[in-house]
Amino acid sequence: MFCAALAACDEPKEAEAPVGPGFVQVAYEALPAWSDGAQAGALEALRGSCARMIKVPADKPLGSPLLAIERRDWVVPCTEAQVLDATDDAAARRFFEKHFVPFKTVPAAEDKDGNGLFTGYFEPELRGARQPDNIYRYPLWTRPADMVTVDLGEFDETLNGRRLVGHIEGARLVPYHTRGAIDGGALKGRGLELLWLDDPVDVFLLHVQGSGQVVLPDGGVVRVGFAGHNGHGYVSIGKALIERGELESHQASWGGIRDWIDSNPDKASALFAVNPRFIFFREIAGDGPIGSQGVALSAGRSLAVDTAFVPLGLPLWLDTTWPGQTDRPLNRLVVAQDTGGAIKGLVRGDFFWGYGDEALAQAGKMKSRGTYYLLVPNAAADRHRAPAS
Repeated sequence: MFCAALAACDEPKEAEAPVGPGFVQVAYEALPAWSDGAQAGALEALRGSCARMIKVPADKPLGSPLLAIERRDWVVPCTEAQVLDATDDAAARRFFEKHFVPFKTVPAAEDKDGNGLFTGYFEPELRGARQPDNIYRYPLWTRPADMVTVDLGEFDETLNGRRLVGHIEGARLVPYHTRGAIDGGALKGRGLELLWLDDPVDVFLLHVQGSGQVVLPDGGVVRVGFAGHNGHGYVSIGKALIERGELESHQASWGGIRDWIDSNPDKASALFAVNPRFIFFREIAGDGPIGSQGVALSAGRSLAVDTAFVPLGLPLWLDTTWPGQTDRPLNRLVVAQDTGGAIKGLVRGDFFWGYGDEALAQAGKMKSRGTYYLLVPNAAADRHRAPAS
C-alpha cells in the first residue's frame, strides 16, 4: 500500500497520486527550505527513538498500516546517529540524505487541498500537594486496577491497532466510566488519588496535555505523565463552546476557554463532562515528559501523529506556519514520538513546544495548516518502492 498506484516511482517528481491516501517519493529538493534547515537539532530526539526501536523484538512491526518498517531498517542509521555532532547542521543534513528517502503525503482523491492541521501542546506547571486540604481539593487519579484493555487484533488481525477499554460487570465487559461519572464520584474511596491540585481548570488542562510538573507547597516538583485513559473518544470543549455560540472560533484558544470558565464557574463541570475521555497519571522520575513511544519528548522537535498512518520514531520534515502567523513559514525536522486522542488523519500533528509560559503561549494559539514529508529509512523505502512503469 505504501507506494500504491504510483506511476514511475523511479522518477519521483513526475509520480501520480494514488487513488487513496498514501505517500509518494520525492527528491530532497522538493522539501521547502530543506537546504537551509537546522537538522542537527533533531538528532537528540532521533537518538531517543533509536534507543527504543533497536531494543524491540525482531518480529515486532514498527510501521503503520500504510508503511511497514522493521527493527533491522533502523540499525544502520541509528548506529551512525549516535556519533554525529549535534551542532553540525551540514553533517546532519548529509546524514539524513544518505540514510533516508523523503516521501510526500498524498491524500485521498476527493481531498483536493491535501493540507492538514497542526496544533500545539506543552508541559504545564501546576500547583498541588500530596494530601488534600481546603486549597488542594481536586485530584489526579492513578490507573484503576479494574480497568481492562482489550487488543482486538489478538482476536481478528483485520482489527490490528484497535483497542477497547472497560471493566467487568458480572460476566460482561462494559465501557469504563466516563469523565462525568468519575468526576461525580465513581472512583471515590478507592485510594487512587495521586496528587491534589488547587484548580479544576488546571486538572482539565493536564488531561488535555497529558503530562506536567506539579510544584508542591515545600517547593519540590513532581513530574506526572500519562498512565492510561478510559477508552472514550476525545471531544473538544472549545468546539462545543463555538457550536453553542458561547465563543467565536478565533476566541477558542486555551486562554479564551479559561476566560469563559472564569466567567461561568457554575457551568465548568458540565463543560468538562462534554469530553468523556478521562486520563490517569503516574509519577515520572528523570527526564520527561514521556510520549507514546516511551521516550522523553524534545521541545520543538517532537510531534504527536496518528499511527494509523505515520510510524512512531520516523523523522518528518514539517511544512507549516508559526502560531498566529500564517505568512511565517515553520519548516523544521521533527520526530514522530507521541499520539493524542484528537490527532487523527493522514496529515495531522500536535507540535510539542516544551515547558512553561512561553510554550503555553505558542501551543495555545497554534492552528496552522500545512503538511509534512516522511523520511523513510532506505531499507524500508526499497521494499515498498513500486517498480518503474
